[in-house]
Amino acid sequence: MSLAEAETQSRDVHDKTVPSGARPLLTVDHLTMRFGGLVAVNDVSFAAGDAEITAIIGPNGAGKTTLFNCLTGFYKPTVGRLTLDSSGRQHFLERMDDFRISQKAHVGRTFQNIRLFPAMSVLENLMVAQHNALMRASGYSVLGLLGIGGYRKAEREAVDWARYWLEQVDLVDRADDNAGDLPYGAQRRLEIARAMCSRPVLLCLDEPAAGLNPRESAELNALLLYIKEKHQIGLLLIEHDMSVVMEISDHIVVLDYGRKISDGTPAFVRGDPTVIRAYLGEEEDDEIPPEVVADLAPVLAGTKPDPSDGEGR
Repeated sequence: MSLAEAETQSRDVHDKTVPSGARPLLTVDHLTMRFGGLVAVNDVSFAAGDAEITAIIGPNGAGKTTLFNCLTGFYKPTVGRLTLDSSGRQHFLERMDDFRISQKAHVGRTFQNIRLFPAMSVLENLMVAQHNALMRASGYSVLGLLGIGGYRKAEREAVDWARYWLEQVDLVDRADDNAGDLPYGAQRRLEIARAMCSRPVLLCLDEPAAGLNPRESAELNALLLYIKEKHQIGLLLIEHDMSVVMEISDHIVVLDYGRKISDGTPAFVRGDPTVIRAYLGEEEDDEIPPEVVADLAPVLAGTKPDPSDGEGR
């Protein structure tokens, strides 16, 4: 297949295809986000499957975190529809405030910069994530908080659920330590555990491997695969570490300058000439020498450092 034919095939990928054929959990239709004259996300459409891992990748400034902020209610999209279809119930995320997306649509999120409560214990950080469930059990009343009704039962269940997740992230022995005293990699795992304590149907992870060493990245891969397979939820992640992306993703969406330029399986994306051009910073008509493509291939396969590594917008 020639380079031109491969590029045509890349452009013909359906806007909202889930490559594996899984049931779509999240459908993004023609999402656009403008800030004055700046178009940060430009007419992006894709679908993320239920019980699958979908990665959003692209060079710095591609619009990845802006897209996440639209999905989780931090920004209101200029144009577009964001539909979460969970257990037959549809939530239109573009119409919802951030706290309702978390509480009603059950979308969990972590951030590029760790946002734990450093002066609270590890266990308390996981209990905070279950605050809303405890308040519902109390009937939102002082009497409920004093032990009347189902509050005490709900509290015991919340502690058990928190300890379950501490076991999954290997932090049971640190339950009473302040979260701020944990090593960086452990804080990353704790943040994921806290998000899971809210029982999400979709977990959005913004650069979860940032700052991790190879051993910690491998542990992260195992944790995310466990979450997908054991808890059967959808995971959507932004990530620069191609060793994470290519090893665990079922589906990859590639952004560049706010546009979707590729959408498919890891094997398809890492061989897509459009993606290679984006990572090289080449214009569409520029010819890419074969030796340059060969040099970039290990980057997209996750066996060589990414030259665009760093925080993206």
